Amino acid sequence: MMKLYFVRHGKTEWNLESRYQGSGGDSELLPQSYHEMKLAGKYLKTINFKHIYSSPIKRARITAENIQGELVKRVPLSLDNRLEEFNLGKMEGMKFTDVENKYPQEFNDFRNHPEKYDPSEINGETFPDLIKRMTQKIMEITENFDNEDNILIVSHGAALNALINSLLGVQLKDLRQRGGLANTSTTIIETNNAGKDFKLIKWNDTSYLDRKLQESDLV
Repeated sequence: MMKLYFVRHGKTEWNLESRYQGSGGDSELLPQSYHEMKLAGKYLKTINFKHIYSSPIKRARITAENIQGELVKRVPLSLDNRLEEFNLGKMEGMKFTDVENKYPQEFNDFRNHPEKYDPSEINGETFPDLIKRMTQKIMEITENFDNEDNILIVSHGAALNALINSLLGVQLKDLRQRGGLANTSTTIIETNNAGKDFKLIKWNDTSYLDRKLQESDLV
């Protein structure tokens, strides 16, 4: 079985402040996040990864580099912009409460009704467009690595939630039913037929973090 390990980036200042970051916003990682990246790395250190792929956005890239540094074996790391977060257009940098007031339809649909989400007013990216670009990368991985390989992918909360659920065959309207993904969490899926089907092994694992999760950790 090929296993794909998905890690969401460490917590940032804007995560703490409940602001949308998206692909264009990129606030600084919190000091505690560097510790938590190392904990994630220690949790994953004995996995024989063939490759690490990361979003090039700084918060994800730094998370990937810190995890890479904890692994027993040196594993190559590549950046790919198909793994970036949603382009959230005008919402980026805004507090959730301000978006809810200014763009109530977009706010509600992005969170609760992905099948209805229309980001044209905010110049953002649709769920189908994001899923399409991210899935292209996943299919590339499944085609170019062996069936028994382990691959680590570091990306972003909303993007990973949409991607992983889509790979598991979840309909667009139900993408949020499993709940959010926490900062520095690990989610594992596997395939034995080059990406034609995927099975969920573990969702949003944070057992290796040494603190209780806060509401601002989850997306």
